Amino acid sequence: MSAEPLEIHLEEQDLARSLREDVRVGLSAEPKWLPPKWFYDARGSVLFEEITRLPEYYPTRSERAVLAARAPDIAELTRAKTLIELGSGSSEKTRLLLDALTDRGGLGTFVALDVSASALRGSTARIAADYPGLRVRGIVGDFTRHLDRLPAGGRRLVLFLGGTIGNLLPAERAEFLGRTRAALESGDWLLIGTDLVKDPSVIVPAYDDTAGVTAEFNRNVLRVVNRELGADFVPEAFTHVARWDATNEWIEMRLRADRPMRVRVPELDLAVTFAQGEELRTEVSAKFRPEGVAAELAAAGFAGRAFWTDPDGLFGVTLARAA
Repeated sequence: MSAEPLEIHLEEQDLARSLREDVRVGLSAEPKWLPPKWFYDARGSVLFEEITRLPEYYPTRSERAVLAARAPDIAELTRAKTLIELGSGSSEKTRLLLDALTDRGGLGTFVALDVSASALRGSTARIAADYPGLRVRGIVGDFTRHLDRLPAGGRRLVLFLGGTIGNLLPAERAEFLGRTRAALESGDWLLIGTDLVKDPSVIVPAYDDTAGVTAEFNRNVLRVVNRELGADFVPEAFTHVARWDATNEWIEMRLRADRPMRVRVPELDLAVTFAQGEELRTEVSAKFRPEGVAAELAAAGFAGRAFWTDPDGLFGVTLARAA
């Protein structure tokens, strides 16, 4: 069975409009910032895949270890008929759950939601080919805006993996979880991956590898702004910074200007000055404690049913049910 035609709820012009607004607001703020979603053009996606294979970067392999060990338990507890993945990307780890749910029987539909139509076409085609009895749907949309477009009915299990929820600030997390609960029916399930608080000596190298891949990934956001908005950033004039914030228990990625500079963004009729040493924040990646995850889920209307970690206790996966 081939994948169904993509459902398009996010057009290229929507992405262009969103980029323009984010750059205009973020570069005009004090301190300056850009959101991490703009890392992921084609080059950025390749760099991130490389990051996930680095020895310092534990989240991907730690989450995979949890899913490999617990997928049969998740299948038995949820008995899902519809599996939905938010921010699906390549859906590689999802195959562990697809295998467990199809082995158990009852799974009829897989739905992937992502902002990238090209990524969705590739991933849904591969899954449809490998799971011929499964209905496979792709939704081009933003998980912060289009949760109301998720298909209704069936016993649904929604996946939000990779620790992506950590890229949202606390108020944004509360809004996202609330919208997720509103999109679900009582008895539906949510499986969420969260990187855990641990010694900064483990966390920081995951965002500042010795090979410099993360530094290139970080600077890639400037290349995206240059290409899409005609800006004249010199990415090599910015130093990658990864800093642990013990108060907020999150890692921040920043770009530090190595010299004073004036950057023009012609598409926005904007000129931005940087002092030497001034930093531009490009990502927050919050780390969590199990009790904090449970409290945030409960506040949004979810009841926690299980919490698992990898053998080293680096990464957590929580299974919760819509109350």
